[in-house]
Amino acid sequence: MHIVVCMKQVPDSAQIRVHPVTNTIMRQGVPTIINPYDLFAIEEALRLRDTFGGEVTVLTMGPPSAEDSLRKALSFGVDRAVLLTDRFFAGADTLATTYALATALRKIGAEFGPPDIVFTGKQTIDGDTAQVGPGVAKRLGLIQLTYVSRINSVDTDKRLIEVERRAEGGVQQLQSRLPCLITILEGVNEIRVGSLMDALKAARATLIKWSAQDAGVEDITKCGLRGSPTIVKKVFAPQPRAQKAELIELGDNPGDALIDALFQRQPKLEGELEKLARGY
Repeated sequence: MHIVVCMKQVPDSAQIRVHPVTNTIMRQGVPTIINPYDLFAIEEALRLRDTFGGEVTVLTMGPPSAEDSLRKALSFGVDRAVLLTDRFFAGADTLATTYALATALRKIGAEFGPPDIVFTGKQTIDGDTAQVGPGVAKRLGLIQLTYVSRINSVDTDKRLIEVERRAEGGVQQLQSRLPCLITILEGVNEIRVGSLMDALKAARATLIKWSAQDAGVEDITKCGLRGSPTIVKKVFAPQPRAQKAELIELGDNPGDALIDALFQRQPKLEGELEKLARGY
């Protein structure tokens, strides 16, 4: 079984800054980490490899400094790391990112064997769009299983996988054919602590580094800023509320007291609820 994890190096959200002119995230001088949601994807891939055998490849698109995150992934026990780095990829939105990643995934499949499963985290903490995983699946023609909270079984002979997917109002149990792309939710597992041997291997490992040309990108105008139709109009932090929390004494009938206090502060709410109760 060959599993590929698409991961991303992101700025530490505790020290994030926004450029005042371009309204884009300033990454220079800000500590970086592996996108936290991608850690769950890496662990799930390693668990499947430990059960069924095979290899786990991690792929990331980013500047040369993203090598640090790839070596961190290797220290967990990942078999192979691919860095897609080129100045043509700079400024990519989700559309341009999926184009570059899909191209690299095709080359990974040609050189190391087609992936049976492609994992991503549900989203990244710097963009929060949750669009890259589904976008890659669309470009590669893969079945996509999003917001997966649990993998129940994998049948490598019949090429089937059964998962639980978190949906509005409950949990869906789905069966799908392989290959597929899975976006994994947070909290589904706990990332392992890599062994000392894995850490030593990661430190001296030779990473696979591909430029746009190396990855086989045919149309460079679909990459980076030139291939990104998204325009960020404004990025801002929400203003802190001036109103302070208020202590409400509930007395012997807390339910009635709380409702009365709510209606006092929202006088229109009682009338709206009465209209809903009457059906108009």
